[in-house]
Amino acid sequence: MSTSNKPRIGITLGDCAGIGPEIVDLALNSNRITLDAECKVIGKNPGSRPGNPTAETARAAAAALEEAITLARRGEFDAIVTGPVHKARMYEVGFKFPGQTEFFAERCGVKNFAMCLTGRKITVALATAHVPLREAASALKQSEIVRVGLLLSDFLASRSVSSPRIAVAGLNPHAGESGKLGREEIEIIAPAVAELNRLLLTSHQSQAVFTGPHSPDTVFHRAIEGEFDAVLCMYHDQGLIPLKLHAFYQGVNVTLGLPFPRTSPDHGTAFEIAGKGIARPDSIIAAINLAAELAGAKL
Repeated sequence: MSTSNKPRIGITLGDCAGIGPEIVDLALNSNRITLDAECKVIGKNPGSRPGNPTAETARAAAAALEEAITLARRGEFDAIVTGPVHKARMYEVGFKFPGQTEFFAERCGVKNFAMCLTGRKITVALATAHVPLREAASALKQSEIVRVGLLLSDFLASRSVSSPRIAVAGLNPHAGESGKLGREEIEIIAPAVAELNRLLLTSHQSQAVFTGPHSPDTVFHRAIEGEFDAVLCMYHDQGLIPLKLHAFYQGVNVTLGLPFPRTSPDHGTAFEIAGKGIARPDSIIAAINLAAELAGAKL
């Protein structure tokens, strides 16, 4: 614990050939970071040229992740914020995880985790995440929807959302049209919604209410209008497309289920604009502030 009782946030730069170093510097030198946090940058810039990712920049990004998780597990950080990495380059240098989300879960020995994104008026969590679209339907399980739904309910509670209203999206167009366009809603999703409500009712630990399955083409509009506090989505792009359309510069990626908060901006390395002085730090500012909020609630 820091002497000031402020949450200590470790921030990785991501791939240093991208916009990570720029946006971290802009964020930390802005007046938009909460004063209730102590921030420390983790990792080294290997002398890369902006827009030119190399094996060295990928290795440096991976090394920063390892250093950050080591320090967090030692109790030296209360939260971690990660800059964007280039996954293809990471894979080339031996990074074996689909993404940073899975890296942190494995290093923490956590199997009950999920990917969540939040920005402005939308919060989404994903029942399936980094799998090919053609495999998403077969990967969809009632037990997974329930597991991620409970994590999402806990996340909303950690942000002091009283009586969260969580919409569960359907998988198929029009939520299956009563089975005419697919039976996943009838056989998997609706039973999961019923189980979630039953578990929350019997546990008395949350006032959350799950509804659905809702038609995916309208549920996000309803969330933005204030009808729902979050949407539980069935696959990656179902949740990320509306989130990034609505809150591209304010969106934050959160890994649910870790022993400490881990957030990141909801954008990539943006090599094409690196070093040009036009990268915006809004998303990483939001990520740092959310990490401080979540960590502060645990102190």
